[in-house]
Order: sequence, then C-alpha cells, then structure tokens
Amino acid sequence: QVQLVESGGGLVQAGGSLRLSCVASGRTSSYYAMGWFRQAPGKEREFVAAITWDGGNAYYADSMKGRFTISRDNAKNTVYLQMNSLKPEDTAVYHCAARHGIPGGVVGDYDYWGQGTQVTVSS
Repeated sequence: QVQLVESGGGLVQAGGSLRLSCVASGRTSSYYAMGWFRQAPGKEREFVAAITWDGGNAYYADSMKGRFTISRDNAKNTVYLQMNSLKPEDTAVYHCAARHGIPGGVVGDYDYWGQGTQVTVSS
C-alpha cells in the first residue's frame, strides 16, 4: 500500500501562484508514475498533469499547459505542482495519484489516491 498526502492548497487571488506537494509513504518506490487531478463542486474529477517515474517526461491537460508545472524529487518521495497565473476556474480540490508503469490521463489509470487539498482562486 502507498499513502499519499497533499499540502499547499489555500486561497489566492486571480493571477497568483501556489505550489502543491504530495508526499508518498508506505511501500514507496521510485517506479511510480504520479499524477495530479482536480475536482470542482458538481463536476467530475479531471486530469491536470502527470509525470514519469524518473521525471523525464511530463504531460498536461491543454488548459494547464504553460501555467502549471509538475515535478518530483524521488529522494523525498514527493511530487509537486507549481501553479501560476491562477484563474477562478482553477478552484477545486486537487488530488495526487500514483500508479505503476507509464503515466495515465484518466482516473481509472491510478491505483492510489490522496485525500486532496483545496485550492480557491478569488476574482
């Protein structure tokens, strides 16, 4: 089992930045692809970004390209999501997720999930 704990959420004005962190514990291994998803009230959970186990490749949803950056530090069992130029529509609970193998872009691809951290962007 792998446990994931997110942090770094909060309230920010439009145009601001936040950096989310996700720390993995338990049967951790560097050979996990990691992803970030988000879920706004009344909406389905949607893909934000994902990264390969070695950090060599990253993938983004189109609406996040150029604004969000995913990275990881395997020595710290931590994955990050740097979010810049935030918009009110980015308001959601952000979840990190882990899976063996290559990164996926849908919820069903991932085996382990964190509880999420709330991000609220005011206009």
